[in-house]
Amino acid sequence: METDTSRRRYLALLIVGDIITLVIVTVIGFASHGTLGSAGARMLTTFFPTAVAWFLVAPVVGLYDLKLISEPRNLWRPVYAMLLAAPFAAWLRGILLNSPILAPFVAVLVGTGALAVFLWRVIFYLFYSRKK
Repeated sequence: METDTSRRRYLALLIVGDIITLVIVTVIGFASHGTLGSAGARMLTTFFPTAVAWFLVAPVVGLYDLKLISEPRNLWRPVYAMLLAAPFAAWLRGILLNSPILAPFVAVLVGTGALAVFLWRVIFYLFYSRKK
């Protein structure tokens, strides 16, 4: 049986892992455009809206409910969350940059983001199910 302390540690690990995953998606995006070396703080214009959107959507989809995410049939939930979060993130980014929202950007963010969070959450699931 899990204690409150161990539950909080797992939730903290999930949150930190989600942040790292979103950082990696952002870095890969800039690297794929060949602008990683000169991007600097501009990466925040992608990371920040994506993180805000993710952390607004993920709890609603149940991604921080340990009981729910400990079931293998729910491993697809992060993909669904990114399907909702990426367009919202693109909208926030458009507002932040005062620029149009490009459909290819949204599609790529959905695809890379969904793949990345799915892989991270599978890794977490394997770790969590062994410890449990």
